[in-house]
Amino acid sequence: MATMHEGSEAVPVVRRRPDSIDCVVWEPSERWVRATKGQNTVVDSRRAVLVWEPGRPVPLYAFPAADVRMDLLRRTERPANPRRHAGATVFYDLVLADQTVRAAAWTYPGEELAGYISFEWFGHEVLDHWYEEDEEIFVHPRDPHSRVDTLPSTRHVQVEIEGTVVADTRTPVLLFETHLPVRYYLPREDVRLDLFTPTSTRTRCPYKGVATEYWSWANGADVVPDVAWSYPDPLPSVRIIKDLVAFYNESVDIVIDGERQQRPVTFFSKPSR
Repeated sequence: MATMHEGSEAVPVVRRRPDSIDCVVWEPSERWVRATKGQNTVVDSRRAVLVWEPGRPVPLYAFPAADVRMDLLRRTERPANPRRHAGATVFYDLVLADQTVRAAAWTYPGEELAGYISFEWFGHEVLDHWYEEDEEIFVHPRDPHSRVDTLPSTRHVQVEIEGTVVADTRTPVLLFETHLPVRYYLPREDVRLDLFTPTSTRTRCPYKGVATEYWSWANGADVVPDVAWSYPDPLPSVRIIKDLVAFYNESVDIVIDGERQQRPVTFFSKPSR
């Protein structure tokens, strides 16, 4: 293991190996990371490391214990799942005046990340808010090995559901995200939103922000739930998609410049009802 020295402390430096599936890999982050629970700042660190656990496609943060409110953590029993968090055996409850969050944090086994504390994100978010610098992030830390590009285009994009053309535009914005199909964000005036039913679904993305508008298709033989969405207030880095409408390629037929695209199969593939 290589180390990078900052003052008197050694910061672990291990570059990510995407083909590594049997061990934890990590690398330092240059970002100032903070996390809060209620009125408490639980983490405040400029020395975080990004950790990739076996079998998890997205990273977690781990922090030097000196950057964590250890007075709010109480050592607890190991959770029931023995494979949880790459063999970790030391877990902590987060104990506040009005609540206790079980198994909120842990340390990784071995010497390489000794003295570092990591917090749960998946399944439920233990902490209320996470920030990289002064921007709130959601769902998981941003992966420096992934990227999102938004490019305006003059491609002719048509969207069909059950043979009905529900969108037709020559001014799309194409969003390219690592490991996902290209998403086509379309002007509202070019989408037949009158054919869809708004839903109350809300989702969050670490790269785009909060999607607060969703629509379901219910005008044919099948109901396709939450097939389209929009970001009324996206993160600054993807501001160009503000108020545009995108569809799950997995659930609709998309025709680009007259060529029908094959539907991808991904985590987001949804059965109709």
